[in-house]
Amino acid sequence: MVTSPADRAGALTAPLAALGAEVIEVPATRVEPLDPAPVLDALADLAAYDWLVFTSQTAVRFFWQLLTDAGRDAAALGRLRVAAVGPATARALEERGVPVAVTPEQFVAEGLLDALRGRDDVRGRRVLYPVASGARDVLPTGLRALGARVDVVALYRSVPGVEGAAALRARLLAGEIGLVTFTAGSAVRAFVTAVGADAAAHAGIVSIGPATSAVVRELGLAVRAVADPSTLDGLVAAVVAAAR
Repeated sequence: MVTSPADRAGALTAPLAALGAEVIEVPATRVEPLDPAPVLDALADLAAYDWLVFTSQTAVRFFWQLLTDAGRDAAALGRLRVAAVGPATARALEERGVPVAVTPEQFVAEGLLDALRGRDDVRGRRVLYPVASGARDVLPTGLRALGARVDVVALYRSVPGVEGAAALRARLLAGEIGLVTFTAGSAVRAFVTAVGADAAAHAGIVSIGPATSAVVRELGLAVRAVADPSTLDGLVAAVVAAAR
């Protein structure tokens, strides 16, 4: 079972189905845009920033929509150094004509912080960090400790969106679902709230990375396998390993 939002599930469903898996898409969350005013204010003041940091493709998508709605394009970001948490996020930027200066070796917020820590152009610089509401504060806290000035602007929020929870719970308890994949801690929380921890424990949980795994364990569940690296390709490989 793939619990990614409907607009992103296909990137995981397709390769798993190609390997012969019977894939069920059950989005655990959906994303909703927030009041764009704080982001629009930042866009109007882009010249004041030195860095633009993204930790998800979704943040890139929402940010880009607001940028283009304001009648601007990649040229508006030309003087900014841009950092992306991993190759998929970097690709989402590069496809829009935005070069990426920093992508870490470990595709998590901690890895991106380590990559920025090793540079001499962070201290005293101003950073714009568009992100989901309620996102972990690892990156802004770490950057501030390095002497950067960080503006966190919330673009969107994840809202629980599990449909047919009673039927899904019954299938889990009956052992009809072998593995469940998670790509975000918010999805784990929404899923467990919807079906119950006892039902969730009947399927092997496969996580995209350490932060998501930490939420699984916080809720008293076990992680069968973890993607390494923390990418969709890594998650597919982790599913294969768990299935074996």
